Amino acid sequence: MPNPFKDEAERDAFLSEPRLAILIAHRKDQAPIGVPVWFDWNGNAVQIFAAKDSPKIKRLRADPRASVLVPNRVDEYEKWVAFDGTFEIKEGEGIALAEKLAPHYWDLNDPVRKDALDLWKSAPDAFCLLTMKPERIRVG
Repeated sequence: MPNPFKDEAERDAFLSEPRLAILIAHRKDQAPIGVPVWFDWNGNAVQIFAAKDSPKIKRLRADPRASVLVPNRVDEYEKWVAFDGTFEIKEGEGIALAEKLAPHYWDLNDPVRKDALDLWKSAPDAFCLLTMKPERIRVG
């Protein structure tokens, strides 16, 4: 498939819209497993936050190599971006990213969403920050 993006600026515009990404990591038996995640791409690194006791953190501690796949929405022409590399995990630093991304993904006027974010903020040490400087960026 040819590159669906005319340049990096168009790719980055695609990545700046609210989209779920799929974090693809490895189980103990090396079988891949994917889970949806919020993400941030700053042009240099992909960042994700997660609860420090979550299965995704356990998997990435055992094997930090992973891919992050960002697909098109159903109403868009087919295109995607995939980041391949190794994640660095920092405990207690994920809440800042959660606070940054929450209004990007949620309507915080919804009291259920606002309460969820407030709950996260009340336990900031419960979150990890995952950062990947991709070794490879694939598009299709």
